Amino acid sequence: MTKYLLAPLLWLALSLPAAAQQLSLGEISNYLNSLVTATGEFTQINADGTISTGTVFIKRPGRVRFEYNPPEQSLVMASGGQVAIFDGRSRAGPEQYPLAQTPLKIILERNVDLSRSGMVTGHSFDGTATVVRAQDPERPELGNIQMKFTGSPTELRQWIVTDQTGEQTTVILGDLAKGGSIPDSRFNIQREINR
Repeated sequence: MTKYLLAPLLWLALSLPAAAQQLSLGEISNYLNSLVTATGEFTQINADGTISTGTVFIKRPGRVRFEYNPPEQSLVMASGGQVAIFDGRSRAGPEQYPLAQTPLKIILERNVDLSRSGMVTGHSFDGTATVVRAQDPERPELGNIQMKFTGSPTELRQWIVTDQTGEQTTVILGDLAKGGSIPDSRFNIQREINR
């Protein structure tokens, strides 16, 4: 009798999709290292609560471009070890600082290794996604990045950058189109300055 009751339950269990589970730091590192180029829509929640949208272009290592939709007149680029923030309403040049001074450098590094001592300060699972909080182990005072990944297949869905002042910026990603060619000119800060 018991086997007749268990058979439908076993069939049901086998027919359901595998339950989401926590991704290992190795799986996440491998995913980030395999991400060479990607493009997608994003929604950004700024520290002051305002919301911006746009398109992000990623070209690892070291390059990213955030193009904001109107009415925003901003552009943020990282390339050549620098981050440049262009404000279209300002006549002054872009605000620039070293990429090494932002937690975003962690996912743009040539070789991401989240198993490095002191890099990961949080690794959890919220029932649907794996959440990893990471920092530069040599310069933790610069802030951290909290990344959210879904599995099967592994996808980066969101990050929250907490800067050295404690302010947070959240970026929620749409589906990333991976692969393909993105010209280097899209990440040329000097060319953008000269426009």
